[in-house]
Amino acid sequence: MIDIQWIRENRELVKENIRKKFQEEKLPLVDEIYELDITYRNTKQKMDEKRAQKNQLSAQIGVLIREGKQEEAMQKKSTIAQMNDEIDELTEQESHLAAQIHEKMMVIPNMIAPSVPIGKDDTENVEVQRFGEAVVPSFEIPYHADILETFNGLDKEASGRTSGNGFYYLMGDIARLSSAMLSYARDFMIEKGFVYCIPPFMIRSDVVTGVMSFKEMDAMMYKIEGEDLYLIGTSEHSMIGKFKDQVIKKESLPITMTSYSPCFRKEVGAHGIEERGIYRVHQFEKQEMIVICEPEDSDLWYEKMWQFTVELFRSLDIPVRQLECCSGDLADLKYKSCDIEAWSPRQQKYFEVGSCSNLTDAQARRLGIRAKGEKGTYYLHTLNNTVLASTRALIALIENNYQEDGSVKIPKVLQPYMGGLQKMFPQKSLSEKKSCKTEK
Repeated sequence: MIDIQWIRENRELVKENIRKKFQEEKLPLVDEIYELDITYRNTKQKMDEKRAQKNQLSAQIGVLIREGKQEEAMQKKSTIAQMNDEIDELTEQESHLAAQIHEKMMVIPNMIAPSVPIGKDDTENVEVQRFGEAVVPSFEIPYHADILETFNGLDKEASGRTSGNGFYYLMGDIARLSSAMLSYARDFMIEKGFVYCIPPFMIRSDVVTGVMSFKEMDAMMYKIEGEDLYLIGTSEHSMIGKFKDQVIKKESLPITMTSYSPCFRKEVGAHGIEERGIYRVHQFEKQEMIVICEPEDSDLWYEKMWQFTVELFRSLDIPVRQLECCSGDLADLKYKSCDIEAWSPRQQKYFEVGSCSNLTDAQARRLGIRAKGEKGTYYLHTLNNTVLASTRALIALIENNYQEDGSVKIPKVLQPYMGGLQKMFPQKSLSEKKSCKTEK
C-alpha cells in the first residue's frame, strides 16, 4: 500500500506507475480515492469542530450551574444532545469513507523503482549478468524425473494415489540429498549473520492480505475450511507477519532472519502443475531470508540478498544468472525484484530457482510495522529472498552434477551433510526404468 499523500500530491505519477504495470483498469481508482479523501478530510474537520464546540459548551454548563442559571444551562445541554447526534452521524460517515479509501488503496500497486525495465510479462525480463560457465556436456542428460527414478528416489505414482497430481515421494539418497541442501542453506545463512527461525506454517487472513495482493492470494493460498487460517506459500509471510502492529526499536534494526518451512501453493494459472517431474508442484520445502530495515538501507540490502543466493548456488557447482524483473512481472507490492535462474544443461537454458524483492514500505503499511524516530513513528522497509527451494534446487544440482555413467557427484559443501558421500550411484539403469514402465 502506498502513502495516500502520494495520491494527494502526485496523482499523475501514480497513474503513470499504473500504466507502466499495464493495469489500466485501475486508473479510475486514483481519482476516486482522491475525491473520497477530500470528502473524508472535510468530514473529519467538521467532526473535530463539532467536538471542540461541544467541549466549550460543556465547560460553560458547569459555570452556569454554579451561577444559578439553570434554564440557560438546560438550553446548552439540549444543544449538546443535538450536537452528539450530529457527531455520531459524522463519525459514521468518517468510518465509512475510511473503509472505502482503504479498500481501494489496497488495490493500487506500489511505486516501482526508476531502474525497473518496462515490459508486459516475464518474457520481457532483462538478463543482467551470469555467474559460472554454462556447460553442455558431450553426453545426453535425461529428464530429471527419470534420473531420480534410477536412484529409486522419486515415486509420483504413489503420491498420485495418496494426494493427487502435484505431489511426490522423495526416497533414499535423493531424499537425503534434498534435506542436505536445506541444512546447508540454513547454515550458510546463519554464517551470514541471519537469525534462524522455524515459523508457523499457517497464518490468518489479516496477515495474508498484509504481505500480498488479493490476486496473488487467490492464485496461491490454500484456505483451511471453517477457520481463519491459510497454509503459507512461503515462510516470508509468517516471518514478516511476526512484526505486525509492532513499533521496533531503532537499535534492533536491521532485523535479518532466515527460516525453514514447507510451502503450499495452488499454482493456479497458465503454467499448470507438472505431470511427471517436480519443477512445479503443490508442496515443497524452502529456506527463505527476510530483512526489515531503515528506509535508506533497503537498496543496499537488496543487492546483498540476491548475491547470497548466487554465492550459495555457485558453491553447489551450479551456474546461474540474474534477471531484472520488468514492470508487468512485478507483484503489486514490489518496488523492484530480480530472479535468480539456474542453468539446465539438459534444456540448454536457464530456469528460475529464486526471487529477491524490495517492497519498500508497502507491506509495512499494511501490517503496521514501524520504528520510532526523532520526528515520530515511521514505516520500515521489508525485503525477502529465496535462499533455496528444495525441488528446483534438486533439479539444478542433479543436472549439473550428472555423470555419463548415470552417477551424480555430491558437491564438496554437501558431503558433510551426506555422511561423507562423494558420489551417488544409480540402483537401476534408464533402460531398466523404461522396462518397468512398459511392464506396468
